[in-house]
Amino acid sequence: MDDQLGGWGFLSNHARVLLTITRNPSARIRDIAAACHITERTATSVVSDLEQAGYLSRQRIGRRTRYTLHLEGPLRHPAESHLPVRALLEFFIAHDTDH
Repeated sequence: MDDQLGGWGFLSNHARVLLTITRNPSARIRDIAAACHITERTATSVVSDLEQAGYLSRQRIGRRTRYTLHLEGPLRHPAESHLPVRALLEFFIAHDTDH
């Protein structure tokens, strides 16, 4: 897929994973990876990054994991750091035609 697009995209894997979890807080890593077109290993790494940065927390419920999002933190790039992560996700959810 990247070859067709010139090797870059507008959203990072971190943004895609966070958006996928926003849509389904009980998604399995396998489902997150499939939705984002990344490997399960990459999805696991991204979820860990997001948890360490304070954007989400995980809770085990039986054999499943439930994610709780913490979206008041700022976007990480200095050019957008005045906006909370919530603003980015709300934009995509509001314009979501698949869900």
